[in-house]
Amino acid sequence: MATPLTADSLVAALRAEGVTVVEHDGWRTHNRAGHGAWGPVNGVIIHHTVTSGTASSVKMCYDGRSDLPGPLCHGVIAKDGTVYLVGNGRANHAGSGDGDVLEAVVEERATLPAPNENNTDGNVHFYGFECINLGDGKDPWPDVQLEAMVRASAALCRAHGWSARSVIGHKEWTNQKVDPKGFAMADFRSRVEARLGEKPASSAGSTPKPSTPTYQPFPGVAWFKKNPKSPIVTAMGKRLVANGCSAYKSGPGPQWSDADRASYAKWQRKLGYTGTSADGWPGAKSWAALKVPYTS
Repeated sequence: MATPLTADSLVAALRAEGVTVVEHDGWRTHNRAGHGAWGPVNGVIIHHTVTSGTASSVKMCYDGRSDLPGPLCHGVIAKDGTVYLVGNGRANHAGSGDGDVLEAVVEERATLPAPNENNTDGNVHFYGFECINLGDGKDPWPDVQLEAMVRASAALCRAHGWSARSVIGHKEWTNQKVDPKGFAMADFRSRVEARLGEKPASSAGSTPKPSTPTYQPFPGVAWFKKNPKSPIVTAMGKRLVANGCSAYKSGPGPQWSDADRASYAKWQRKLGYTGTSADGWPGAKSWAALKVPYTS
């Protein structure tokens, strides 16, 4: 439970986390004041826009729709990772949701209850980020966009002293919504948790340029299960070899393979994991311990 950030504090927190911020004209005074309370705040809700195109998506989230006045969130996160701030204060993004879920977020429980009631005004308690995606399960989530979503969430958690458990998806707030679609919120929270384990890019009182991280942020379990071909996989494999956890016959390469999974399982066992916790699918904590060099 916390007092909402001021506009200046919000911008500073985002930029300190290495986020590229664009301030939409008028966002600092754009809100739904007079239509309900704003705060105390308890967490962050992630949405998808069901739109494409940056300019049109930002305009819609600022202006609203014929059936719902704007702002429809606090920030719009584009495919290129830019965060466009469109509202400051109460916004029409969360709507009614389950009070039991709010209680779990406040207590930062490891498991959220399934939402089955719409008895609580979420616009009072949550910051909202609308992330540009068609929401059809096919439109890709570029890693630069996911990383910006992670950093924006972590910025608010860091500013308020929250853990990653204070970040939820709209579909976790109410059974009337399916967003965000295309990645698992548990994996997303793991990435936020890993990010919170790092120092921010700079002090919150300055306006730095985004920094390049030393180590590769955790891409999420779902990313690996899609059989990726990426320099990240090669960099991971080299770190596994360096730590004596190789199951490779000819060395690591960019294509995720059974050898990568077997090698990672060796790494998990080396860290003391057993059973299904050592199944070869990377997790946030074991990934952070591996210290995979950042790959652009």
